[in-house]
Amino acid sequence: MREDLRGGTAVAVRLAGGAPLRDALVVAGPGDWLVLDAGVREVAWYRSQLLPEWEHTAPLPAELTHLSESRLALALCHRDGRIREAAVRRSARYPGLLPLIVIRCADWAEPVRGRARKLLREALDAGTAVDLAPLILRVGRRDRGTFGIELLEEVLSRAPRGRLAALFAHPDRTVRRFGYRLAVEHRLLCPAELARAAARDQDTVVQDLCATAALTSLRDEEGADEEGAYDEVLTPLLTARSPRTRSAGVTALRRAGRPKQAEPFLVDCSALVRACARYVVRQHGGDPASWYRERCAAPDDPGLPPGAVIGLAECGNRADAGLLWPLLAHPAAGVRARAVAGLRTLDLADAERLRPLLDDPAPAVVRETTAALLPSAKQLPVDWLLERTGPERPRHVRVAAFRLLDTHGGVAALRAAVRLLEDPDVKLRTWAGQSVRHWHSSAEVRRGDAEVGELLDRIRHLFSDHVLRRRKREAGLDG
Repeated sequence: MREDLRGGTAVAVRLAGGAPLRDALVVAGPGDWLVLDAGVREVAWYRSQLLPEWEHTAPLPAELTHLSESRLALALCHRDGRIREAAVRRSARYPGLLPLIVIRCADWAEPVRGRARKLLREALDAGTAVDLAPLILRVGRRDRGTFGIELLEEVLSRAPRGRLAALFAHPDRTVRRFGYRLAVEHRLLCPAELARAAARDQDTVVQDLCATAALTSLRDEEGADEEGAYDEVLTPLLTARSPRTRSAGVTALRRAGRPKQAEPFLVDCSALVRACARYVVRQHGGDPASWYRERCAAPDDPGLPPGAVIGLAECGNRADAGLLWPLLAHPAAGVRARAVAGLRTLDLADAERLRPLLDDPAPAVVRETTAALLPSAKQLPVDWLLERTGPERPRHVRVAAFRLLDTHGGVAALRAAVRLLEDPDVKLRTWAGQSVRHWHSSAEVRRGDAEVGELLDRIRHLFSDHVLRRRKREAGLDG
């Protein structure tokens, strides 16, 4: 924040020196105008000698009727409300000052605020509204900032659709959200356009807004070709990258009466989409659990989708573990990982049977196995885990072994962390250092254990003398 403010004061000083506004201020976003507004007050307060006399006196002299754009920019941001009000009166002839007028529309002083709002209402048209939208929406978060948003909506609701397209493609997600809310409220886009927007945009708020509006509009349309209309809306939703958007499309298949089209989504990579697909299938009399069991019954099927494996665990029962255990040896890493996740979901993660998977060549399998074994970390052989922290092991194996040892706690955790302080991987060394700094002796650590003292001495460079002595006293050792 201080860096931003210094940037604003630097611009203010350049303006005071006579530099044109377009040269003194490079606008990359709405925040630059707000920083200038704050920066001018900073200059006026601490460096008034840099500004002309009128800029730190009030009221603004009446004879200065032909102030330059730069001088008016400074006056519009001045800390004295009388100067700001007088500057607003003279700003109409400078379109480049409209962003500062937007800020003054939320001014704390009512006379300034009133004149600025009158000027903005007169000056704002479809073109300037699109350009000023990011700043208006930013100022709208302030107290007394709603006027600008209401005026923006009023102007843009009458604008040609071509103007609104700039809002839909704007890099600022706040602007896109505003544009699409406006389009939905005033029915400016058809259901197919809304569906394509939901599939295209990366912002979850826009995705939800447009997908919901597309499906609602589709239901409300009369006289349209039902089948063709559904295809135009459902196709972009069902093929969207976002799980939230796909789930909206899948759920809509129920009303469309297309349960068969929902079946492929039973194995979607997203749990949300799979759940929606199961809902649609059940609503039309299908049994998702049986569907999953049929596909998981062949453990050597190379085409088995990983989503079918976790889907079985999500809607099956503990007896289905009999289908999951053989899948731990499946040639596809995705299937093995999902089988582990499924067993964990069913609360059947047997530590002894899952332990060999910590050596799996696939990082995804090892990650799932680690998550499944964390509650049973104390049951795993410490020496076996320590062996897997050696530098000759793959990184994902070292990470898994360290996570389990760290969860195990006690001397084992300290021993593993000290060893990994020399690991070739930077992140792993960092995690080990954090673990060492947070390590404390526990009831499981034998008091006076010489190994603990030796390990702490090896890492004394990570502690102050005071902290090191305290750690040793906690372990029953002499400081």
